[in-house]
Amino acid sequence: MVLSILYVFTCGLLCGTHALDNGLALTPPMGWLSWLRFGCTIDCDAKPNECISENLIRRTADLMVSEGYLAAGYRYITIDDCWLEKERSPDGRLVPDKKRFPNGMKALSDYVHSKGLLFGIYEDYGNMTCERYPGIRGHELYDADTLASWETDYLKLDGCFADVEGMSKGYPAFGRILNATGRPILYACSWPFFQETNGIRPNYSSVADSCNIWRNWYDIRNSWSSVQSVMTWIGDNQDRLAPHAGPGHWNDPDMLVIGNSGLTVDQAQVQMAVWSILAAPLMMSVDLAQIDPAFKQILLNRDVIAVSQDKLGKQGLRVWKSGFYSTRPQQEIWHRELSEGARAIAFVNMQATFVTVSYSYDNMKLPSLQYIIKDLYNVRKEKTLRPGEKLTVHINPTGVKFYKFAPMT
Repeated sequence: MVLSILYVFTCGLLCGTHALDNGLALTPPMGWLSWLRFGCTIDCDAKPNECISENLIRRTADLMVSEGYLAAGYRYITIDDCWLEKERSPDGRLVPDKKRFPNGMKALSDYVHSKGLLFGIYEDYGNMTCERYPGIRGHELYDADTLASWETDYLKLDGCFADVEGMSKGYPAFGRILNATGRPILYACSWPFFQETNGIRPNYSSVADSCNIWRNWYDIRNSWSSVQSVMTWIGDNQDRLAPHAGPGHWNDPDMLVIGNSGLTVDQAQVQMAVWSILAAPLMMSVDLAQIDPAFKQILLNRDVIAVSQDKLGKQGLRVWKSGFYSTRPQQEIWHRELSEGARAIAFVNMQATFVTVSYSYDNMKLPSLQYIIKDLYNVRKEKTLRPGEKLTVHINPTGVKFYKFAPMT
């Protein structure tokens, strides 16, 4: 296959083919990613249930089906860093760790596909991955050929040990190589993050032409403060990010922390609500065998998922915050336009105390219409809101009230 890839790749460079010509991610992708919860755990003797291995992926795939995650829309199951041997094969191919993946990646991909799920994997644009396993640099054709032969559906391409300025050409070029394989592979880029954090403003028009999803900022961590910091950065930079999001190409504020030790139930509801407002990928990173039912309920909330997957495909915005020029706002309003004139609005309380706040149409950036309001986290009677009225919300400490506003005809 490599020679045919080389031919099509050369044509792609001359003809200007974009990496997005794959028909994927028409709504933000949903799935599971190993990194936040399992990191680079490779000692299967000491931690047999937590090491990055085919056993972990098979177990997670089984649970995604049996526990209703696939039915709710979570389709991708993706292995992050540390799945490789430290050296390539004699002919230059990527080699999965022989002890932890004894049956190889094609067999694992087949198992994932047999469950109705899609198979994802991690690599790095540089000479090495972030954990110092082989990167793709200098092996692009072979690696794309290998990924396609494993029937990969999703590639997370990191950017450690790489030329940051060169990413503006290198990432699009590798996307064209992926396309040339003929295998539709969702392309998750880290190029904007590495440029943003090195003082380079990414060309987001080019990013959106070249990637299905892209990381903007630092890795999210297992803490409320980390979720807050990501929200703040996205809100502060939304004017240059949001215009480039839409069907087939999305900003990625990183994984869902939900279900791990770092968030309360209220804080988990905040992340799920804001990520759905942002039209962000919903990638879980949690041990599905150990998740508390309260967090599982948040991840499987079909009303919130419907906001995430809304066909209008428009990224929402932070439209209001108390003390707008303060670096530590007490409350925020996040607003997303939906299909059929509807709106989704998340009222977020950043304080560690319970609050009651009343908001005007202007605060919420609502058109002057009459609305039926549905609480997306609680089964309560729907209510109406008319122009000139204010909406009063009661919000738990570091919590959220999340509503859908449907215009009355």
